[in-house]
Parts: sequence; C-alpha cells; structure tokens
Amino acid sequence: MPQITREQVLSALSRIGLPDGRDLVSADMVRALGVLESTVKFVIEAPSPEAARAMEPVRAAAEAAVRAIAGVTSVSVVLTAHGPSAPAKAAPSGEPPSLKIGRHPTPQAGPAPVAGVDRIIAIGSGKGGVGKSTVASNLAVALAREGRRVGLLDADIYGPSQPRMMGVNARPASPDGKTIVPLTAHGVTMMSIGLMLDPDKAVIWRGPMLMGALQQMLGQVEWGKLEVLLVDLPPGTGDVQLTLCQRTQLTGAIVVSTPQDVALLDARKALDMFRTLNTPVLGLIENMSSFHCPNCGHESHIFGHGGVAEEARRLDVPLLADLPIDLDTRLGGDAGKPVALGDSAAAQAYRRLARRLIDGGMS
Repeated sequence: MPQITREQVLSALSRIGLPDGRDLVSADMVRALGVLESTVKFVIEAPSPEAARAMEPVRAAAEAAVRAIAGVTSVSVVLTAHGPSAPAKAAPSGEPPSLKIGRHPTPQAGPAPVAGVDRIIAIGSGKGGVGKSTVASNLAVALAREGRRVGLLDADIYGPSQPRMMGVNARPASPDGKTIVPLTAHGVTMMSIGLMLDPDKAVIWRGPMLMGALQQMLGQVEWGKLEVLLVDLPPGTGDVQLTLCQRTQLTGAIVVSTPQDVALLDARKALDMFRTLNTPVLGLIENMSSFHCPNCGHESHIFGHGGVAEEARRLDVPLLADLPIDLDTRLGGDAGKPVALGDSAAAQAYRRLARRLIDGGMS
C-alpha cells in the first residue's frame, strides 16, 4: 500500500475552490491535518459561524478529493468556525476605530476572567532581544495548526511587533464605539495596540494609560470562544506585567531567554516577579539555542547552550523547549508568515512545543 503524505493531501485540498477565488490551502483554512497509515483526518475552519453554515458543499468536496487519493481508506473532515459570530469588518483604510485607546482604567474588584477564554498564558522575558515576540507568534500558529482555538494579544505597547510578524495591517472595527472586533491571521485571532494607533508615532504614556489600554484590549475585544489566549508582554517587569497579573485570571506565564548569562540575569528577575505576583510559572524556553549551518550541517551555539535548562533545574520548573535560530525564522517574521506555518526543523520545534503544552493541559 503506498504511503500517504501530508503533501499529497494538501495538494488535493488546494484544488478545492472557494467563492472568493482562493482555495482551502491558500485561504489557510485547513487545521489539525493528520495522516495515520490509510486514515486522514483534518478540520476546515471557517472565519465565522455564518461562513461555516454555507460551507457544507466545500466540506463534502474536500472529503471526496482526499478519499480519491490512492491508498486512502478513511477520511474524517470536521467543519468548524473560528472567532466571534459577528462578521469582523475592518475600518476603512487609514481611519481609526471610533474608540479611545489609552484612557485611565476602570475600577474592578479583583482579577477577572476574559469572556469566552478558557486559559490565558503570558509570554514574558527579562530583557528585549531574546525573541519573545517571535516565540509568541509562532507558538500561536503552532497551536492553531494543532486544531486549537487560539488568540494572540500583543501587549508590548511601546514596541508592538505582532502586526508585522502575523502579516496584519488592517485596522480593527469598533461598530458601536465600545467593543473592538479583532482580526484573524493564520488561524489565530489577534489584537495589538499597533493596529489602533499611528504606527509612526511613539506611545508616550504614563502607567495609568498603559493599564487602561491593556484593560480595554482584554475586556472590550470580542475574542469569541478561545481555548487559549497568549499575551505577548513587553520585556522587563513594568506596569503592563503588574496590571496583567493583578487584574486578570492568568493560567500562568512562560519566560523566554537566550542561553547567555546576561540574558539569564534578567530572566531571573522576570521569574521572581511572576512568583511574587502569585502567577504560576509554567516553564522556560531557551530561544536561539543552536544554529545549524545550511551548507555543511555543522551545529554551533552562538549564544551558548544549556543555560536556561540549568536555570529550569535550579528553580524546579519545566524546560518547555530549546528553539533553534535560523534565517527562515527571521525572514518569516519580517514577511508576516511565521516559520511555524511550514514543516522545517524550526517549525517542527514549535509543533513539539505546542504538543507539549496541549498534552500538559496548558492549552
């Protein structure tokens, strides 16, 4: 019996057209694709429940196309929807939503949940430049590829980078001036302060305005039904981190660091902050852990190696992943196509990280 590959399945699905002229693969609607011997399973994720209700013919055509692949004996296709039931409409280009962002926070009694969100995981770092935002965007995409309903909140208010990394530049809509309709990219529902403000203007806000902006992006965004919301924090231990930990019911935090000593010095401060604020530390990630030469295959450790693993052992917290540094990761982030969308070694590392979180009940 011929061996069935993911590439064969994706090739068949790329021939299933959509009303807008795209196909299932180019529209990034195929999720949780699994091939086990002669059985193929996958999810077709529509952008909204309304769209899903009209896509039964597409689901049936996709099932028939995959069943026609030589060697396939069983096909399971699930049609689902991502995001809020109301259609997400971007505001006209260049026109900001009719909602003031950066106001002072409204009082609240204590840590509050986010409506519709099962788990909230903060992605933090002690210092900038360790790839925290790259990890957050790729982890979100990897979780979405595993079939999870994922949200990504870019809370790095002074330096929001997720719009670029996720390939999003439309402004979110605010139909009533009170709620914000998030955007969707690569199967991930996302929101960033960078989508609400002039990208060329510096954000010069005091603490209360930062707190108010974070509160708005958590509480006024129509996140829909999410299994996990990743929050990309600013580096360090400032007002945004304090506000998030004290005002939001967090599942826990993940701290990203590179292996060298100077990064670990600051990572320890981030870990101490989360523990002081009674936020569980779910684990550490060693980023830029190794580099494999694309020409000769030699492995080198540009920033050292194993420092984060040793720190995890010292603190008795899990080392969740050691992620490589490579050119494709940087190019993908600049192009708005996270490396986790592919099947490279870096993409597989993010898939393993996502599976570890899923298997551990964290997402």
